[in-house]
Amino acid sequence: MHHAAGHQRRPSRTEPRALRAGCRHTYRSDDVVVDCRREAERPCPPPKRRGQKTGAVGNMWRQVQGSDDWDGLLQPLHPVVRDEVARYGKLVDACYDALDMHQSSARHMCCKHGKESLLDGAGTAGRGYEVTRYIYATLDVAGRSSSSCVGYVAVSTDEMTRRLGRRDVLVAFRGTVTQAEWAANLMSSLKPARLDARDARPDVKVESGFLNLYTSAGKSMGSCREQLLREVSRLITLFSKKDQQDMSVTLAGHSMGSALATLLGYDLAELGLLNRLGASGRRVPVTVFSFGGPRVGNAAFKARCDELGVKALRVANVRDPVTMVPGLFGGAWGGGDCYTHVGVELTLDFLRLGNLGSVHDLGTYVASLQAETGGKQQVVSSAANWRPDGQLLRAGLSWFFEDQSFPFGSITVAHSPSCKAFGDTPLFVGTKISTLLLVLPFTFYTRDGKE
Repeated sequence: MHHAAGHQRRPSRTEPRALRAGCRHTYRSDDVVVDCRREAERPCPPPKRRGQKTGAVGNMWRQVQGSDDWDGLLQPLHPVVRDEVARYGKLVDACYDALDMHQSSARHMCCKHGKESLLDGAGTAGRGYEVTRYIYATLDVAGRSSSSCVGYVAVSTDEMTRRLGRRDVLVAFRGTVTQAEWAANLMSSLKPARLDARDARPDVKVESGFLNLYTSAGKSMGSCREQLLREVSRLITLFSKKDQQDMSVTLAGHSMGSALATLLGYDLAELGLLNRLGASGRRVPVTVFSFGGPRVGNAAFKARCDELGVKALRVANVRDPVTMVPGLFGGAWGGGDCYTHVGVELTLDFLRLGNLGSVHDLGTYVASLQAETGGKQQVVSSAANWRPDGQLLRAGLSWFFEDQSFPFGSITVAHSPSCKAFGDTPLFVGTKISTLLLVLPFTFYTRDGKE
């Protein structure tokens, strides 16, 4: 589970423009082809659902944050919801841009920018937020640990707060980029979360690898969980006293980062840290925006999130295999437990030709989301067939047998000194096998041009 975290990661700026539903044409932009012939009978523009609200985000921010579970806002996709979700996707993207991936750098796997300039790369999406803290996570396997920067905490400025209609505390998480994190993704047994010492709830279980990454402490820092709870609590307390404004907590992540965002949302709600009342006298809402996220826990975990009022909007590409795991084959992992997705799904359907790894790329997620106009977007090949990507296959086999870097789409998964301690343990061999199993279906997938 990863993102295009490298020098070649960013998609072209000439992504397909928003398409009018009902169009009978095929639009091409670079190697992306969007065919909307299926929507030929849909009126243009799509009709609004009864009761669907329009207007700026400040007038409907609670609905955007999921107060009504996005009822009537996703089909067709409301333009305010579309723009806000895409904006949060860009803010997550800044996590990748800021990460120092150079192995020779003294700041390897740390943020290469100061907090005041971190969001500059996010363009307009980053304007209006002030970063208050970087967040580091540690994976502890067999007594060996590896830490890296996985995200940041930010808060909306006064100007942005007026536009949004509330003070927004944002936590953004990137996806997998190191082998240690790949190892966490493969630790797919379910384990009781036990995040609230007052009520352990042993039936509420989550993936052990994500829990390890969330709760393990580094040698010189607290756990990812401790850093997050301390900073989010500080900001809620600070602005509750300072402002006469409503407040929201928004947790956004891609891939593995979606899992961390979901765990944090559950944790904050379970501990009652969001029970403070805003200016309207209502509880501070917590919302998760997940991009290409995996399943995190079992049915009891989902039920508890629903009971606590944790809202989650999962932006999922139907062609993205990461959204289907863990639990791809039925989801049972001992004791009858099954993995279950949390929240409401916003379904996308896209593929960038010539780069099959784009099905999980965050930049392509955001571009596809921005191209949505309420109808289903189809991205298909203009050629008669897709042919096997021999170069990708050879690279994967070389990575497996020769221990070299492996490109998946526009990503490069490489060894790093921080992960070398794990060596070729059975856990890492399993990681490699899983990676190949993830990629091989794309390298050999052939089909005609019909949907």
